Amino acid sequence: MSAVFVIFGTRPEAIKLAPVVWALKSTLGEDAVRVVSTAQHREMLDQVLDLFGIKPDYDLNLMKANQSLNGLCADLLKGLNDIFLKEWPARVVVQGDTTTCFAGALAAFHMGIPVDHVEAGLRTGDLLAPFPEEMNRRFCDLVSSECYAATEKAAAALRAENVDEQKIHVTGNTVIDALLQMRNNLRANTEVTKELDEKFSFLNQNKKLILVTGHRRESFGEGIRGICRALVEISEQRSDVEIFYPVHLNPNVRTAVEEVIGQHTDRIFLGEPLDYQSFVYLMDRSYLILSDSGGIQEEAPALDRPLLVLREKSERMEAMEAGVAKLVGTKTKTIVREVVTLLDDVCLYKEMAHAINPFGDGRAAQRIAAIIKSKL
Repeated sequence: MSAVFVIFGTRPEAIKLAPVVWALKSTLGEDAVRVVSTAQHREMLDQVLDLFGIKPDYDLNLMKANQSLNGLCADLLKGLNDIFLKEWPARVVVQGDTTTCFAGALAAFHMGIPVDHVEAGLRTGDLLAPFPEEMNRRFCDLVSSECYAATEKAAAALRAENVDEQKIHVTGNTVIDALLQMRNNLRANTEVTKELDEKFSFLNQNKKLILVTGHRRESFGEGIRGICRALVEISEQRSDVEIFYPVHLNPNVRTAVEEVIGQHTDRIFLGEPLDYQSFVYLMDRSYLILSDSGGIQEEAPALDRPLLVLREKSERMEAMEAGVAKLVGTKTKTIVREVVTLLDDVCLYKEMAHAINPFGDGRAAQRIAAIIKSKL
């Protein structure tokens, strides 16, 4: 029997597909699974692979500085085509909405190989927000043989686009599988926790930690600057908080952050992108999270942390509807107002922190592996 190929290229993909790799190997056997890394992101991806103990069978190593989307996509299609010709997959598993996901689904579709799309059905309804992720995800759902929706809302979006009901499976989100395992491991391992306490000893345990991430393409320029100006204002107004912002490697993000926050690093801590273990530790330690990340919209509620989403639109509206997150955009005044409200309104904070997480129970990967086995 030919193998099931699992393809990823970015850190979020690897985090969300690691539980699927484990579940498939447990269900089908080690020899029935191939892991393909495109290395669309290199450094951040390798950290996750080391942490989860996953060694790719194939590594395209396609990371290049300032590469264009078209250039990356062309390289992905050629590299994946060569791999598929060498060892024809039984099925191809892709995740989410990245260019790696898009190219993996397209390459498999061109060759008549069934595609399994993990995290299907998320929609904003705007092809330009997020860009190009909205288009990538819609395309992958269109050509997939099986669509694994994290929630009923995502499944409903697929039905509205006339996706065959037999192809739609509501599984929960695999990021919850990975997150809960990592958090439980950290809480149980006092030695690792002590090391992380020392690593982040510059943070004051007596202050409320606001953890920030911001990297989306549609926010490049004024959007990132608006976020940074808000952080400066909050740091100047509130002596009871501290802000930590691990800055994305993309130069479009770094330049804006350095221009706005560069003179205020005595009150705002800037850092390099974090390995996943460190980031889970900080999320669990934080009081409030500000982020434009799709994955964090799913992770923060699982850790009972209120989240302010630094975007104008989200394909994960379940978080907002459940009351665990709120869209605030990138305007400085709005961000400052919403942060201060959560810091001062204890009842509102508790409502957001303890609302029910809509994204799963930690067994999504097991469900996906069982479905894939039934299709072989």
